[in-house]
Amino acid sequence: NELKCKDRTVKIYDVAGSAYTHTATLQGHEGPVWEVSWAHPKFGVVLASCSFDGSVLIHRESRPHDWTLLHAARNLHESSVNGVSFAPHEFGLIAAAASSDGRVSFLTHREDDSWGVEYVRDNALGVNSVSWSPYVVSSTATADEGDGDGGSSPTPPCLRLVTGGCDNRIRVYAKSPVTGQWEMETTPIDTSSHSHSDWVRDVAWAPAVVPGIDVIASCSEDRTVLVWTQKAGEGEEGEPGPWQPTLLNTFEEPVWKLSWSVTGNILAVSSGDSTVTLWKAGLDGTWSQVDTVDDVGGGGAAGTGAQPGAPAEGQ
Repeated sequence: NELKCKDRTVKIYDVAGSAYTHTATLQGHEGPVWEVSWAHPKFGVVLASCSFDGSVLIHRESRPHDWTLLHAARNLHESSVNGVSFAPHEFGLIAAAASSDGRVSFLTHREDDSWGVEYVRDNALGVNSVSWSPYVVSSTATADEGDGDGGSSPTPPCLRLVTGGCDNRIRVYAKSPVTGQWEMETTPIDTSSHSHSDWVRDVAWAPAVVPGIDVIASCSEDRTVLVWTQKAGEGEEGEPGPWQPTLLNTFEEPVWKLSWSVTGNILAVSSGDSTVTLWKAGLDGTWSQVDTVDDVGGGGAAGTGAQPGAPAEGQ
């Protein structure tokens, strides 16, 4: 487990049941740390952190409780880095970072142990969060000429990512398998029935549950959580259909963080009243609250009082 801190450090804890044991403190940032992300265990125990100082630091636990700095991407952005997230491990060791300078950066570990950097310009007001699409191999039906037998061939998955911005919007990007460049997807995001009216603070792409259906949740300072659904084959010429929103709930306070269960059917929502609520969709598509978890320590995003993108103390 980990704790992001306003004292410019990251604290590591071992968790056993309800007991927390502090095992390490990671230093190196020159501003408050906004978010951390664990890499897949296939890469070892690797943790990325992002900060108000415009940097992303990647640490590795070389042996129990002994951490080393694997990569320091200092001055990665011109202003605060508000979110960081590792891609699905099948694509390699890749981290995306969202910044107040309006860009998203992609850090890719290479075979020679160097790191490549790519950027995407998202919006001029700033980006608060990023979330990766799960690694999914889909099958496309084909018919062999000559015998007419139907078959299926796997469609190689591509890197996809959703961003949440200070312009109240979400955007979806994909890395083109043809050009190798990051491009914003042209599939419409339908905002005719629901949309955010304030900063989007977090986005969370759900684990793949039903083949051909993608689900993204977004939360905002406008106190709402929206769940966006895209279905394969509903667009023109068999392309994916538009992203359609469903209002999960309007809360009493701004909503800061979201997290899906590993099964993709429960969404945890952290809001400004220092509570975490759990939500589940019914068979009719409507969402209902199934539980509440108090933020006892007050140390989560809802309890700190400081949020990414906002002025930090002493800065």
